[in-house]
Amino acid sequence: MSTVVPYTALTGVYTIDPARSTIGFSVRHAMIANVHGRFGAFEGLVKLDGYQPSRSEAYLSVQTGSVDTSSPDRDTHLAGPDFLDAATYPLMVFRSAGLADRGDGQFRLTGHLRIKDVELPLHIHLAFDGAAQDESGDHRVGFSGTALVRRSDWGLGWNTPVETGGVLISDKVRLSFDISAVRLSRAQAA
Repeated sequence: MSTVVPYTALTGVYTIDPARSTIGFSVRHAMIANVHGRFGAFEGLVKLDGYQPSRSEAYLSVQTGSVDTSSPDRDTHLAGPDFLDAATYPLMVFRSAGLADRGDGQFRLTGHLRIKDVELPLHIHLAFDGAAQDESGDHRVGFSGTALVRRSDWGLGWNTPVETGGVLISDKVRLSFDISAVRLSRAQAA
């Protein structure tokens, strides 16, 4: 059960719970529909400073070969050299550079996303979804967020034209994040 707590009570180091979190994306396909996917293997840390939220930090590492769009052939193509090239670049990494409080539980998280040895700025619209103590007694926080990127900026430019005009895959990709993170004890955080 989520409760409203002051941000100061959230101060601490958290580990992202991959079993209760989703790192996803959607992209326009054939100019008519969106294909949705997610990454099944990732880990991350969040350091929350409830006294000065702007000093909070986040780090996320995603295994590129864990891409899942519910189509094995498409997943193999996405993990292959035309896109993520998971054999050569097994990880994509995000590290934060700043957090701006926009009020009412809304934030703008800025940082850098590295894909295929290309590191570029990324801005995430982030919402604080709440905090609670779970059934195991662990303290959890939840966040959700979105970002819009151009995949070609990271060298993921493969495409093919379609008969009706346009291209098979849009260059614009919407990233989505639903994060549940568990606070570490002081000994674990050290």
